[in-house]
Amino acid sequence: MSQIKPGATIGDIGNAIETFAHEHNLSVVEELVGHGVGTSIHEEPDVPNYGKKGSGITLKEGMVIAVEPMLNLGSKEVCILDDNWTIVTEDEMPSAHFEHTVVVTKDGYEILTGDK
Repeated sequence: MSQIKPGATIGDIGNAIETFAHEHNLSVVEELVGHGVGTSIHEEPDVPNYGKKGSGITLKEGMVIAVEPMLNLGSKEVCILDDNWTIVTEDEMPSAHFEHTVVVTKDGYEILTGDK
């Protein structure tokens, strides 16, 4: 979250998540990403949980994004069940998913969801 500030890029966020995950021997699910939030809940830009520092769009004050990593103890591979909603890991290892919606402020970010 500390990467979220004006002038940072989407890649900076993804790289921070990916680096944290790998430092803790976790894999990053790549098929599911965060997103922009505006007049619709799922908008551009995609906010991947992996990436290269300095890549992607540049964050600007007032932008609202959902950051939602899904990290697995085993493989990064996942399957969507027949209900087209439930997602499970292919190797049946535990996984965790977390989401915060944030607004980019002049000084960084403000969390709009959940406990601060």
